[in-house]
Amino acid sequence: MTTHPAHRADPSHPSLPAERPLLDPAPEYAKWRAEEPVRRVTIWGDNSPWLVTRHEDARAVLADPRFSADATLEGFPGFGPQAPPRAPGQFFMMDPPDHTRLRRVLIPDFTFRRIEQLRPAIARICGELLDAMTADGATTADLVEAYALPLPSLVICELLGVPYEDHDFFQRQAKAISSLAAGPDERLAARKALHTYLGELLALRTREPADDLVSRLARDRVATGEVTTAEAVGLAALLLVAGHETTANMFSLSVVALLRNPDQLAVLRAEPALWPDAVEELLRHITLAHTGLRRIATEDVEVGGVRIRAGDGVVVAVDAANRDPAVFSDADALDVRRDTTGHLAFGHGLHQCIGQSLARAELQIGLPALFERLPELHLTDRPEDFALTASMFHGMRALPVGW
Repeated sequence: MTTHPAHRADPSHPSLPAERPLLDPAPEYAKWRAEEPVRRVTIWGDNSPWLVTRHEDARAVLADPRFSADATLEGFPGFGPQAPPRAPGQFFMMDPPDHTRLRRVLIPDFTFRRIEQLRPAIARICGELLDAMTADGATTADLVEAYALPLPSLVICELLGVPYEDHDFFQRQAKAISSLAAGPDERLAARKALHTYLGELLALRTREPADDLVSRLARDRVATGEVTTAEAVGLAALLLVAGHETTANMFSLSVVALLRNPDQLAVLRAEPALWPDAVEELLRHITLAHTGLRRIATEDVEVGGVRIRAGDGVVVAVDAANRDPAVFSDADALDVRRDTTGHLAFGHGLHQCIGQSLARAELQIGLPALFERLPELHLTDRPEDFALTASMFHGMRALPVGW
């Protein structure tokens, strides 16, 4: 694919915001959404993709097969001029038919019924973490280290069959893989280390199967020839990285949002049946994907009245789309009673997050458990001082709290 001349950077194209406030989208987005909802921005060098900020246009791009997620295509609006090597199994960077084939392998382990079966285990893990956090009369903690990160980490380890005692190793590799500050060599080294580890685990589960996802990949997919060993390892790595860090970040930011909106927390204390709705509103309100969902047009397409040509990159600002006042009234407010139907926190279309039911279950169980156990929970430091920077996943490296 040739790069269209419009990719060339232009001084009139503003830079894509590199950072954002803790709980809100980058402030530029509201102005751009109102004045020029499909506009050029510069992300690096001479790569100036289209930025989409309206909800309607975002849904249109994410649902349209003429916009490819293949980051190896020339001109793709990636995170640097060097296209990342696409490891086997990374179906989020693929288009059909490979995307369809690999995603289908994981669907049985992420059905609503399967996730519902995990709820007792999630509740047990929450209780154990809260017991440990409050042991010996403790009244302060780093909520990220004590609860927000180990909760999804323990759950994904239980689902995959990964020993939790290795969590320091895989969290370190995951952090390097998702870091925008890390160089290509550092990210590649982290990926290789994680794939080597999971390759050894897959070999072990081939010899000694257990009741976990890695064993099922070995027995039902690799042994039958449906996927290669490398693809199975890549799938496990994708789940391990995406299955703990994003939920941990969402959890800690949700706690900040509720503590800063005590009227909304009071509603939930009075009506705990609203927690599932509150989780959806928190997902909409915060929206972790602050670097946008990235695509490249494979044909000429019109979006929001703008002609996007084949070879043009597109960045879908889902955090801006989730604050679109044309869809959500008083969109910047946190309202746990809101109808959030159609929010894009998990994406849209064929690349919609496969683990969304698991993330929802962890938040729906873990947040009320925390606030019920610690009714006097409060922030002890300014959360903004602990915001993650230069990461694909918006979040916090620490959250000091007391109770």
